[in-house]
Amino acid sequence: MIETRQLKLFSTVAEFGNFSRAAVALSIGQPVLSRQIKALEAELGVDLLYRNGRGIVLTEAGKLLNEYSKGILEQISRATTEIAALRSNPRGTIVIGMPPSVGVVLTAPLVQRFRTDFPLVSMRVVEGFSGHVLEWLINGKIDVAVLYNAPRMSNLLSEPLLRDDLFLLGAAEDPCRLPPGPIQAAQLGELPMILPSRPHGLRLVVDHTLAEAGITPRIDLEVEAMPSTLRLVESGMGYTILSYSSVHRLVTQGRIKYWRIENPSLSRELLLATSSQRPATVAMRALTGCVRAEVKNLKKQGLWEPPSGTEVPPRAEGDAVGAPAPDAAAAVEPAV
Repeated sequence: MIETRQLKLFSTVAEFGNFSRAAVALSIGQPVLSRQIKALEAELGVDLLYRNGRGIVLTEAGKLLNEYSKGILEQISRATTEIAALRSNPRGTIVIGMPPSVGVVLTAPLVQRFRTDFPLVSMRVVEGFSGHVLEWLINGKIDVAVLYNAPRMSNLLSEPLLRDDLFLLGAAEDPCRLPPGPIQAAQLGELPMILPSRPHGLRLVVDHTLAEAGITPRIDLEVEAMPSTLRLVESGMGYTILSYSSVHRLVTQGRIKYWRIENPSLSRELLLATSSQRPATVAMRALTGCVRAEVKNLKKQGLWEPPSGTEVPPRAEGDAVGAPAPDAAAAVEPAV
């Protein structure tokens, strides 16, 4: 089997027409170079060059091999250069999936960062419930996933990004006139809640955590779409539970209020995942690095978690506490 190194040595000897000059150029001893050329001739079963007092002369076989060697070595050099460039400037297509509650805060800055850092990669973003995102990842429809509470699986490589606290969200007018500051989880059994149905991941977290505390939430309406849920909440039809990052713009605009939940608190783990059944490409490693950096940056900016001490402002004097809420079921037919 001819080795690339042998071709490089032979090509250099042919270029200089002299063993001693070729040995100097290759930084090896002349006897070593001579043995390598003889081994190549033995491998091919032909003489490649004639030695004379002035140097060497290529045989017909040597001339033919020299032409092939130039092409092979040039191709190897080009491939090495392009692969090295690929490490710093990957190209191709990459697909990432995430839940809408994550995409609302992460997609825009992530796309901007990734396109700036890796302009040769075509990026596609798809959104869906965490269960759907996990299924897409396993089936190879997406390359990278950001999702909540993924199960441990042999074909899944995952790492935690952060622990995401869940908050009670209500309209700016707050139909039940809840007091400022944290709310006790037991009150979720009395408030008109708007939540997705099972087996939505968020609903499973809420039901499981509250059930362990002996609390049954009052579900007045089941809605699967986050935008529709938030419009209903903003209009005062009820309350919901989501991450602060999902609604930070609505909070800063004064359209939504939020309360921390205590005894017990509610949270879920945000994960970055890839499939162990697919090789990690340069583009995939680049994208996962951008996800880590952007999540860290968003958290630092206070867009993922609210600053401490920024709970709902105190209610105006004379506001009733626990006033009855409008009947959500009378306005919108509940999901069944």
